[in-house]
Amino acid sequence: MIGVLVVDDDFRVSGIHARYVERTEGFEVVGQASTVETAVRAARELRPELLLLDIHLPDGSGLDVLHRLTGESGGARPDAVVITGARDVATVRSAMKLGAVGYLVKPFGFAEFSERLTAFRELHHRVHALGPATETDQAQVDALFSVARPVPAPQQPAKGLSAPTLALVREALRERDLSAAEVAEVTGISRPTAQRYLSYLVRDGRARLEFRYGAAGRPEHRYSTTA
Repeated sequence: MIGVLVVDDDFRVSGIHARYVERTEGFEVVGQASTVETAVRAARELRPELLLLDIHLPDGSGLDVLHRLTGESGGARPDAVVITGARDVATVRSAMKLGAVGYLVKPFGFAEFSERLTAFRELHHRVHALGPATETDQAQVDALFSVARPVPAPQQPAKGLSAPTLALVREALRERDLSAAEVAEVTGISRPTAQRYLSYLVRDGRARLEFRYGAAGRPEHRYSTTA
């Protein structure tokens, strides 16, 4: 079992993450901490193999935990997956420089959480199976790095939406921005159906909605793909 220390200043969030850990095969929670000081102390005493580390803590940054544990142990510290609402590039880069093996942005569900932990478990087992003195070739190195970056599961449409129709609507938007009426005309579906699929794509982040203002009257809704 891989021992996990959960570090989060919100006891409710910490409890949710702890339950997620226990639901994921091969992991167990060895402790929870809510500050930099208690996290460092718990890491020393409990010796977890993985930290689930929030950035915003009452007495500093979660990255301070990594700094201190690295300095004390000469680099031999627990691995860390950063779990935070911090999205700025500076924080992400700092986590990368400190050797975090993952970065998960709140909010998220159990499936995404479990996916990250499962990837870490596979990496952990492979590294230990090879041993610290094993000489690796490029293929083995590439395999280890790829394990740490799980491929996201294919996105499924919401209940009541058809995957082929969704693909048809997305394809219609690839050439130029369109209104719901134009999407309906291009794809052969009704305007209300086109509007429903377009609204879903906007909510899901795979399409953008822009308002085009004319000389008078209501603005026209125009849709375009984001990828």
